[in-house]
Amino acid sequence: MIVVVVIAVLVVIVAVTAAWFIFRGDSSLLRDATVDEDVITPDADGEQDATGLSYEITRNAIVSIYFEDENGERFYFRKDQPRGAGEYSVLFSGVVEGYRLPDESVEGEILARLLQDGQYTWTIAATDEQGQVENASGSISIVDADSVLPELRDFGIDRQIFTPNQDGISDRVQIQFFLPKEVAQTRVFLLSPEGSEIPVAELERGVRAGEPGWHIFDYEGGVDNKATPPADGTYPVIAIVEDAEGQRIRATDELTIQFGGVPRAEIVPPAVGDTVSYNTTAVALCETIWFTLTVENYGTTPIRTSGPSPGTLYDSDWNYNTLGWHTESGAWRVAIGYENEIANYPYRWAIGGEEDLEKIGDYYYLMPGERAVVSGGIRVVDVFGERNPQPMWAGLIHEDVEISQFNNRVDPHSILLDLPDPAHIEPCDPRDIPEIK
Repeated sequence: MIVVVVIAVLVVIVAVTAAWFIFRGDSSLLRDATVDEDVITPDADGEQDATGLSYEITRNAIVSIYFEDENGERFYFRKDQPRGAGEYSVLFSGVVEGYRLPDESVEGEILARLLQDGQYTWTIAATDEQGQVENASGSISIVDADSVLPELRDFGIDRQIFTPNQDGISDRVQIQFFLPKEVAQTRVFLLSPEGSEIPVAELERGVRAGEPGWHIFDYEGGVDNKATPPADGTYPVIAIVEDAEGQRIRATDELTIQFGGVPRAEIVPPAVGDTVSYNTTAVALCETIWFTLTVENYGTTPIRTSGPSPGTLYDSDWNYNTLGWHTESGAWRVAIGYENEIANYPYRWAIGGEEDLEKIGDYYYLMPGERAVVSGGIRVVDVFGERNPQPMWAGLIHEDVEISQFNNRVDPHSILLDLPDPAHIEPCDPRDIPEIK
């Protein structure tokens, strides 16, 4: 009788256990780990380039997937990744975390790289919250892997200090490198303190984007499009390239931004009186028209200027080239123009004297928030233009950049040239051209 009872109890235990496994499953952490193919040829030819890898986790765990070569060296595909309960699948194309071969010289940091040809043991390792560890392993062969890395050779920046403010001095920076092989993706960017990427566009010329050869990336801080550049400071400059197989390399440098900003200035209209004040409304031959106006830098960046200095006196048949003060890209100058002028704004002056300006390096700047009063003169030595009275106006020129609408033809005045009859016109006394100081 006792034997019968014991047997009955055992049958019940076995039945209950079987039912529990049927309805609840076993207590294993890692299940059904499989790799679809045991041979892959990761060469981006579309044939056997990758294999599926799948597994199931029954509860929260930390999962790693790695490959070991015949010498026991380990290469991680996934490392210490948190996973919740569920089924997972991923495509493995032979690319693992970056590594270097012995005695190998590669420019840049290898972020991801194909495994070398050979036999490997794959392992999926899971560790749950109680520290229980379960592994699953198998073998896989890598054949005909692309052995050429997408290196960033001779990565460099043409200047370390960059002043994106359209002053014509260090307004652009160029980042360049040489690619030995074709790549599928290239990213060049500055990294902000918040971790966001500030992209830099490629300057495509003889070599198309992604092709082997020299690549140049040109950056002006967005100022040419009236965008505010990144704040002054030092930024990491990062280039990342990725080839068709998924191998990635990164190169880094640093770039310092100074005096960045969109330049903004105007000829200031006073509360009372003319914006441009002239000394006369009529002038006799050989006499001088004098003007006075005020310039303000209402932007956030210094604006550069060039001569001649305020107070310089032109003869009406001269221009700024006569005085040797040729156009300077990025410089700001006050100017006077008139109807039917041969050259646009022939009479030009600096936007302030040395007492108004600050010297930065070899150049003079009107600083943000500052004003300068500018005066200049034009000695009338002949009829200039076809009209009399002659319409005249001021301008504030950002040379080789723009004359903004509100700084063009400012406060026109008509100046009468009081000429004697042609029989009594005598030439004006000759005058030396002022020397550049």
